[in-house]
Amino acid sequence: QVQLVESGGGLVQPGGSLRLSCAASRTIFHGNTMNWYRQGPGKPRELVAGITSGGNTNYVDSVKGRFTISRDNAKNTVYLQMNSLLPEDTGLYYCNVNLPVPAGGHLPFWGQGTQVTVSS
Repeated sequence: QVQLVESGGGLVQPGGSLRLSCAASRTIFHGNTMNWYRQGPGKPRELVAGITSGGNTNYVDSVKGRFTISRDNAKNTVYLQMNSLLPEDTGLYYCNVNLPVPAGGHLPFWGQGTQVTVSS
């Protein structure tokens, strides 16, 4: 089984909070960096946050201090806690993992996405 399934999106007012979850297949979760991407209306897809298997994190500047990525290795699940949400955070959020392959490239896996809409 190879899959990524996102949940937790919805409609929230500016200043509100949401927590996204991504349930992953153990095979692609274990030992790999997990990422959250998003794509807003009229915007390119961007990397929002990433977390390594050891718990090191990275964030795009626009969400630093507001979003927190975490993972539960026992549950094969990665989370994105989003606080102080802004209208510009609106978009389709995707869970992603890029598996290294012996030839030197990567094999990407994507979830179906979960919609986050921040509006009053």
